[in-house]
Amino acid sequence: MPEAVVAITGASGARYGVRLIEALAEAGWEMRLIVTREGAINLDLECGITPNDLSSRFGFALEDNDNLAAISASGSARFDAYVVCPASGTTIGKIAAGISDNLVTRSALVAMKERRKLILVPRETPYSTPHLKAMANLSEWGVVILPASPGFYHSPSTIEELVDFVVSRILDQMGVENRLSERWSGEEVDVG
Repeated sequence: MPEAVVAITGASGARYGVRLIEALAEAGWEMRLIVTREGAINLDLECGITPNDLSSRFGFALEDNDNLAAISASGSARFDAYVVCPASGTTIGKIAAGISDNLVTRSALVAMKERRKLILVPRETPYSTPHLKAMANLSEWGVVILPASPGFYHSPSTIEELVDFVVSRILDQMGVENRLSERWSGEEVDVG
């Protein structure tokens, strides 16, 4: 059974992380969850839940962000993917600088050193120049930078459809079959 590490950090957009966890659970993935202190604040503000509520809803392990000895921090633990959703600018900057001062950043650096799939989902806007440079460096090093920027060609009518658009792209990067959003067919526009 595939297994992922999913982290929720302090950028607004906790809803994306929750929906990703729901979709991965539906697809049969196991998960280890990490939520930063700021991520917990956003989970409460944006979704009305706690990290414990989220992990117990699906029966997944919730790891302490302060525990650098947790399973997610080990290169010998074989995870199929690591996703930080949403990824704050601070988290992105620390990962790009090689700073592993908490479990989220340590797990991300483990994914990089082991050459495993690492997906960062920045939601903050606008991006500062240091964050843009950090994302460019991370991309050059094999990290997938997938901004939480939903498309509109599928004529969304709900917030859920906008969230699903982004989550669908994350799942695509993980190789998870999904039908969360409509795919472009080329027939949407008559150019004749």
